Amino acid sequence: MVRLTREVRFSIDRDWAGHVELSQPITNSWGGWPSAVGIVPYLRLRATVAGEPNPRTGYLLNIRNIDDLLRRHAIPHTAEQLRRHGWRMPAERLLADVWKHLQPHMPSHAQLIELELVVTPMAGYRIRRAAAGSGEIHEAKVMMVLTQQFEFSAAHRLHCADLTDAENIATFGKCNNPNGHGHNYVVEVSLAGADRELGGVVFPMPRFEEIVQKEVIERLDHRHLNLDVPEFHDVNPSVENIARVIWRMLHNHFAPAQLHRVRVFETQKTWADYAGPDCDIERLHA
Repeated sequence: MVRLTREVRFSIDRDWAGHVELSQPITNSWGGWPSAVGIVPYLRLRATVAGEPNPRTGYLLNIRNIDDLLRRHAIPHTAEQLRRHGWRMPAERLLADVWKHLQPHMPSHAQLIELELVVTPMAGYRIRRAAAGSGEIHEAKVMMVLTQQFEFSAAHRLHCADLTDAENIATFGKCNNPNGHGHNYVVEVSLAGADRELGGVVFPMPRFEEIVQKEVIERLDHRHLNLDVPEFHDVNPSVENIARVIWRMLHNHFAPAQLHRVRVFETQKTWADYAGPDCDIERLHA
């Protein structure tokens, strides 16, 4: 089974809700269509489909077809729902409604398994079908995932006491500098809610941010991880271990939602994911 994801970008204007003219040329799909006129919400919608590619063309689904499905059905429906229910409509409720609205329009050979609504550059909401064994997809089990980004600055030194100085330098290079070195870490924390909660709020955003600020940011920001953070006194503060430690700091703080995944960016090109000691590859990449 292959998964294919396509993103469309668009702005919401109260005046055209339900009146998008698809016959007009789309002149800037990169910047978003419909484009912003004045100060209006700008959103990104990502659809992931799964199935077997056509043996001749190699296509699972032509991306032009995905674009058309989202522009013809998801974008006007999103605008209409916001017009009808107000601009403070919970994103979870909106996304669950768009998910249900899209399902009847999907082709039989390409299942819609995930829909993600990106509401700011740092925050997004995903609704997805959970995978069964052997790549199969549960029809009934669906969950909503809320993701928010945070940042902290910290120094660390990568060093193993049981290695010689030469071995440490050979293994860690500049990261073994005796006085340490710093990073601006970006942390993505994802919470998940079960299907019975769809249409409701996964977890209140202000409380979500308050917990992460208290349990993670205040404990790690502007610290030397090796020297100032007890969790790293005997643990090398690699990005992999930082993700594991942050998971432990946050675990069991979000009931009835569940901590779904912690992703830590050490740089824009290097990051690590951790989804708990019992996670499998399917969940880690969810």
